[in-house]
Amino acid sequence: MQTNTPPRNTIRLTRRGRLLLVVAGAVVAATAVAVPLLTLATDHQEAQAATLVIPEGWRASQVYDAIDKALELPPGSTRKSLGKAALRLPSEAQGNPEGYLYPATYSLRKGETPESLLRTMVDTANRRFDGAPVAAGAQREVMNVYQAVTIASIVQAEAATKTDMGKVARVVFNRLERGMPLQMDATINYALNRSTVRTSQDDTRIESPYNSYRRMGLPPTPIGNPGEDALRAAYHPTPGDWLYFVTVGPGDTRFTADYAEHLRNVAEFNALHRRSGTPLPPSRTPLQSPTPAHPSAR
Repeated sequence: MQTNTPPRNTIRLTRRGRLLLVVAGAVVAATAVAVPLLTLATDHQEAQAATLVIPEGWRASQVYDAIDKALELPPGSTRKSLGKAALRLPSEAQGNPEGYLYPATYSLRKGETPESLLRTMVDTANRRFDGAPVAAGAQREVMNVYQAVTIASIVQAEAATKTDMGKVARVVFNRLERGMPLQMDATINYALNRSTVRTSQDDTRIESPYNSYRRMGLPPTPIGNPGEDALRAAYHPTPGDWLYFVTVGPGDTRFTADYAEHLRNVAEFNALHRRSGTPLPPSRTPLQSPTPAHPSAR
């Protein structure tokens, strides 16, 4: 974690904006997810094969692969179909459905195609994300829905538990308010198309708009497809002044606003991993922290 504070970022939360986010969170929490399931056969095994499950946090690339397998298509077929799917995405997405392939269980109807499945996922996301009546006000005062989905995708990738999601969201907002880089390793993992619990100094120097160690503000797109809890956390982050966090061990994520305390927590994490025989990358320095995906740190 770096100690310098760069110039303030363009996203700034006002008092009214925070209230809008709280109200939006209440609406999100009150709406149930409903994706109708269709049983195509009475046989139990055939009925199981008639659905496609998209887990929370999956990236678009994982969803494409799952659709190819479910529909028994050659690898890459779903990705190639994006241009003709006519997806109802926000203008900020520029045709990229990342973040809008809503995690749920979807039916595989007779004649299903990659385009029809993608449209169903995006339409489900739009109903969930645009259901908040204050979305337009949030856009004028604080941020738009697309930015909220982007924050939710970071929360989904970084938080170890549902309880931690609200705190991770608060760290994101606190850092944006102070003009600090997010320094979230999950964004680097996305840029490198990997999932790991190790991030080296070299990783933090990569040239990518998703490198939140170098680039100020939010990444240009979501980094995965967030679920209900992560979206709720983005709209209604837990109150707190935290700027740093590290998961020292399973169920032991420590949040703090004090950098010296954060370094002590990171040192404890490093010591535990040295004793367990899982060394950190040789290029890592004491001022940087391991990644969030259990364990996590910023």
